[in-house]
Amino acid sequence: MLRQDYELVVGLEVHAQVSTQSKLFSGSSTAFGAEPNTQTCPIDLGMPGVLPVLNDKVVEAAVRTGLALNAHINKTSVFARKNYFYPDLPKGYQISQYDLPIVEHGRMTVDLEDGSSKEIGITRIHIEEDAGKSVHDIGDEKVSHVDLNRAGVPLMEIVSEPDIRTAEEAGAYVKKLRAILRFLEVCDGNMEQGSMRCDANVSVRKRGETKFGTRTEIKNLNSIRNIVRAIEYEAERQVEAIENGEKIYQETRLWDAGKNITRSMRGKENAHDYRYFPDPDLLPLRLKEDDIEAWKKTLPELPDQLKDRFMRDYSLNNYDAAVLSGSRESARFFEAALEGGRDPKLVANWIMVELFGALNKSGKDITESPVSPAQLGQLVGLIEKNTISGKIAKTVFEEMLQSSADPEEIVKAKGLVQITDTGAIEKAIDDIMAANADQVADFRSGNERVYGWFVGQVMKATQGKANPAMLNDLLRKKLQG
Repeated sequence: MLRQDYELVVGLEVHAQVSTQSKLFSGSSTAFGAEPNTQTCPIDLGMPGVLPVLNDKVVEAAVRTGLALNAHINKTSVFARKNYFYPDLPKGYQISQYDLPIVEHGRMTVDLEDGSSKEIGITRIHIEEDAGKSVHDIGDEKVSHVDLNRAGVPLMEIVSEPDIRTAEEAGAYVKKLRAILRFLEVCDGNMEQGSMRCDANVSVRKRGETKFGTRTEIKNLNSIRNIVRAIEYEAERQVEAIENGEKIYQETRLWDAGKNITRSMRGKENAHDYRYFPDPDLLPLRLKEDDIEAWKKTLPELPDQLKDRFMRDYSLNNYDAAVLSGSRESARFFEAALEGGRDPKLVANWIMVELFGALNKSGKDITESPVSPAQLGQLVGLIEKNTISGKIAKTVFEEMLQSSADPEEIVKAKGLVQITDTGAIEKAIDDIMAANADQVADFRSGNERVYGWFVGQVMKATQGKANPAMLNDLLRKKLQG
């Protein structure tokens, strides 16, 4: 927990792989999981005399992302050479954008767990190519190898303003950004496969100060959980160092998820260290207003718009609407389950509590749900018609998770139809009261706690099938004499 007299300042750089079949400047495949060095060509390898050819689908993806983030689209942008050496960067430079990026000055609102929201600025989005990958210590070999399949893969680097003040805000930002990219279908957001990675720039300062502290950059964070944990650790490390009279150095650090620590990797480079200059092989990128407007018309209903509609049309609260609009798949599941006039709040509760809980436990995504939207809607319908109680519904739901059977079939096969016959419930109550006169007297003398015992006994006698509302109404009347 960060000390109260310090403030955290974070800016995030998210690298999102654009969902294209070919690379940024060549026709090589971008498919994941291929054998090392099988998806390259002379352009990717930086051979002499080759010329890059821009993939126009990447341009479209960047513009649509900028529009979705309420950003300004620059009609003229320039590709530059970012010069640095790594074994997995064959050309010795990376083609990127520097002082004239394709997108600038955006903003995004994130929802936080306490129900509040915060707007975070987007500094820029620029297009660049990925480098290859160094692979170390394969099997018993104590040597390093280079896999250039990723060399030239198209990336959008989305850079936030240093507006983030807590690790929770950072996690919410990346989660919301990933949702937007998935809604746009410009990036699959798969952090484990490396198609979305995050670098966190972290600094601390005393509360009330306006000058930023010295920042460190934590590289290649590959999950939202690791982003949150790494920022929390690094902030505490910096505060402890400052309090001990130590100096914070501008450096690049790596997150060790096994030890829950950051560790120094190298001194942090500044822009002048990369010797940026316009790439002579690529003309300035000039966009037409007609193309921008045409791409704007292709934007889908985005998370914020979905959330507002769910609140307006289905009377959901802000939290429920935000959760269900967090992914296109969950939003589609929710609306499909509503077909037939189901109660939106009841459907939302079953999805967020029971379904999401079961899926998280089994490590599955909603697209892998063994219960279909129609089946969940049927289950809610059985509750609404008083065919089954909420408690019985949970038993039915567990069976649905195992067998994927329709809830009506399960209820019929197991004889789980709720008892709504007042005569049958009254008889069960009378039998329990007659056999437990002492407990009846105890209740009537003021011991309210014994009431729950009677409820349990009646439910046991009816095999849990008594309608809870009817049971409570009849039981209380009879116990009160």
